[in-house]
Amino acid sequence: MQALATPSRLRILARLYEGPASVSEICADVGMDGSAVSHQLRILRHLGLVVGEREGRRVNYSLHDDHVGQLLEQAMSHVEHLRIGLSGQVQRREQVPA
Repeated sequence: MQALATPSRLRILARLYEGPASVSEICADVGMDGSAVSHQLRILRHLGLVVGEREGRRVNYSLHDDHVGQLLEQAMSHVEHLRIGLSGQVQRREQVPA
């Protein structure tokens, strides 16, 4: 779960969930500079969540396997569930007369 604790890593994982991409493609899609993306990819590789495959001078990154995609889906679903739940709590509080 350490990997999902950082918004930049989460954005990179979400981008790679869509399909393989090079560092420059990831940069363009997530709005980060190359050194920041490379740093986060190095951490994600170390954690076993992404892999890089060299094609000539370019490296394409992808999620390590389907389990990483499932983990990402579950984490996003949980966040959405919490967001909806918290939103519902706020609405209920607003409806309670003072």
